[in-house]
Amino acid sequence: MSTESEYIREMQSSHATSAVSAAFDEANLVAYAGLVPVMRLAERCGLARLTADKVKLRGAKNGAGAAADAKVGSIVAGMAAGADSIDDLDVLRHGAMPLLFAGIRAPSTLGTFLRSFTHGHALQLHAVHRQFLAALAANTPLLPGAGEKAFIDVDSTHKRVYGRTKQGGEYGRFKGIRTLHPLLATICTPTSRPVIATVRMRRGKAADSRGAPKLVSEALTTAREAGCTVLQSHFVM
Repeated sequence: MSTESEYIREMQSSHATSAVSAAFDEANLVAYAGLVPVMRLAERCGLARLTADKVKLRGAKNGAGAAADAKVGSIVAGMAAGADSIDDLDVLRHGAMPLLFAGIRAPSTLGTFLRSFTHGHALQLHAVHRQFLAALAANTPLLPGAGEKAFIDVDSTHKRVYGRTKQGGEYGRFKGIRTLHPLLATICTPTSRPVIATVRMRRGKAADSRGAPKLVSEALTTAREAGCTVLQSHFVM
């Protein structure tokens, strides 16, 4: 007769956690049906149209710049479904997802697209974000009470990265740790959660204040376009 402790040991998994994976591959089911209203809202607020009008990757190799609207839409949908890496964007092709959404691109295609971006292309995408945010605020209660009081919060932060080839990853404030050093500006009201107004990705060793004046100016413009008329600012550098 086995003792209780022996029984517990016998029932332990024989596989290492790192070797275990799960995939959703039922062709008749959808794991992320909540993306349907999310992407319909994105369409109504003009995400695809704005991207097609403003993001131009002319001269990009291997057709990387083609169909920017479909590729940005795929990336946004994947992030909404929880993807936090290029490989994770394959979540959009699981199960019956291709039956719900047209124009889904493979993770390798999206990776090639993103790697083709220069600083100028990133600014084009910032313009899309600014106008899309204004449309989103006009069509949803994104920033309730924005006409009475709104706050802009500007933060300089560090994000750890791994590997010597990561573009912009450098040793900065934290000894022995490679980081990116993004500058973020968010908008909120007393009754809403923060919404990203604009962002600047910078090298890890960049000074805290680098690019701050222009970013604050853009954040103020974005806030006004989103319906904020009475603003208070908070800066953390």
